Amino acid sequence: MAKIALGIQYDGRSFSGWQRQRHAASVQQSLEQSLSEIADEDVTVYCAGRTDSGVHAVAQVVHFETQKQRPLRAWQMGTNSRLPREVAVNWALEVDPRFHARFSAQARTYQYIIANQSSRPALWAGRVTWETRPLAASTMHQAAQYWLGEHDFAAFRAAACQSNSSYRFVESISVERNADYVVMKVCANAFLHHMVRNMVGVLLEIGVGDRGQDWALEVLASKNRQMAGKTAPPDGLYLAAVRYPADFGIPNSDISFPAFSN
Repeated sequence: MAKIALGIQYDGRSFSGWQRQRHAASVQQSLEQSLSEIADEDVTVYCAGRTDSGVHAVAQVVHFETQKQRPLRAWQMGTNSRLPREVAVNWALEVDPRFHARFSAQARTYQYIIANQSSRPALWAGRVTWETRPLAASTMHQAAQYWLGEHDFAAFRAAACQSNSSYRFVESISVERNADYVVMKVCANAFLHHMVRNMVGVLLEIGVGDRGQDWALEVLASKNRQMAGKTAPPDGLYLAAVRYPADFGIPNSDISFPAFSN
């Protein structure tokens, strides 16, 4: 029995999310179907982070187990030849049996991209969130620093969140402007359902001046989802990196966006 890890990227617009669903297209279903054809047996994949409908990934990590021996190139290129154009395998690696794409992960990084301009972004439609009101990125950045460290993020979790605990540890968080684009980048040990999108919802209200910086702290302290305002759209959200212990040998998947980051 071999355990194989894959690095995956996908455009989330065509899918109802990562997780397999009975009556809707999912990234997991597409990937499992393609891998099963290569393996000539049923394959089940496990991912580092389950993304929602419309959310993208440039550095998703998955693993699966198989009885079949195939060259790593077959797991990558052969699978790609069967996947829809919105999904691609970037790399394949045989890993230690102890490795688990989700439970071995030390941290995950998400980026959220906002096109802050008067005209709609035609080329990036569905891949960035569009905000016409001027955003004060430096103010948003300062407000976001209240969320560093370990906190109860109950105010930022969706009602449907199934996590047993709402405590999470945020390692770093930044908001930067590059021309007409504002990018939030946040790294944490794990995330609650809709946590990043709800963070962005709070920062957008602060960025346009409807709320002061301290509102970010007030929302956090409230532990009340009703205090956090609107959930930002999924369009601009990307799973950008997953970090693992070095001894597993997982490729560095920290992807930068040259067009949007300083």
